[in-house]
Amino acid sequence: MKFNRLILLAAVAASMAACNSAPKKEIADIYTDTLTYQFKAINSKADDCAGKPDSTCTTVKFKYPAFDKQPLLNDTVVTGLATLMDRQKGIAGLQRLTWQFLQDYKDFKKQDPRSVMFFTLDCKVNVVRQDSSLVNLEYKGYQYTGGAHGSSYIKYLNWDVSAGKKILLSDILKPGYGPELNRVAEKIFRKQENLTEIASLKDNYFFKGDKFSLNENYLLTPLGLKFIYNQYEIKPYAAGQTTLVVPYSEIKTLLQPGTVVARYN
Repeated sequence: MKFNRLILLAAVAASMAACNSAPKKEIADIYTDTLTYQFKAINSKADDCAGKPDSTCTTVKFKYPAFDKQPLLNDTVVTGLATLMDRQKGIAGLQRLTWQFLQDYKDFKKQDPRSVMFFTLDCKVNVVRQDSSLVNLEYKGYQYTGGAHGSSYIKYLNWDVSAGKKILLSDILKPGYGPELNRVAEKIFRKQENLTEIASLKDNYFFKGDKFSLNENYLLTPLGLKFIYNQYEIKPYAAGQTTLVVPYSEIKTLLQPGTVVARYN
């Protein structure tokens, strides 16, 4: 009898040990559900492109993602693409922009028929990351209409999926964040540019009033706020674009709780 009881106790202990050693079921990550999308493209060429490769004739190219069941986001994406190089809006804006660009080329050719110069307009929207909470998009544009060089431009869009709107800094940072955010960013900028704390910004930069300031072109990344200054914005063309990352760890006191970047902090 005692022997049978020992066997029963051993079986129970073995069963409990097996339960404790079994892998625990992980809680689903609310940020892993991704939105689905497909890329759409608009490609147009000048009338004199027949038989020529795209690399040697005037072309207009747009490429952008269209998200399933996200009409407001899609409208914002297309409008942002149209306004990347102009003030047009929506699909009609892209069509108008295409027509105007090709018309400008025709006018140029009328003035100088023997010129072998061609124009280029190439704009694309890249999906940096996207899930059920946050969508990060990067707009990249290049335009050449003669002269010594073309012009490139990058801008960002951060989209709150649940709220269905563009994310502003005021949505993730506490009221009155401006001065402190600017102070932290300037410290990082000066270190990045090998400048002392008191070095003047007058001669080599284009900041208004010769004082450092952040722009509104930022990307919400897992590490921090990534700002980008485009060509001619704060430096000469030859200096290209300038990127500045402000880590969340440097602005903890400015972050609002429970926002779309809370998971990164």
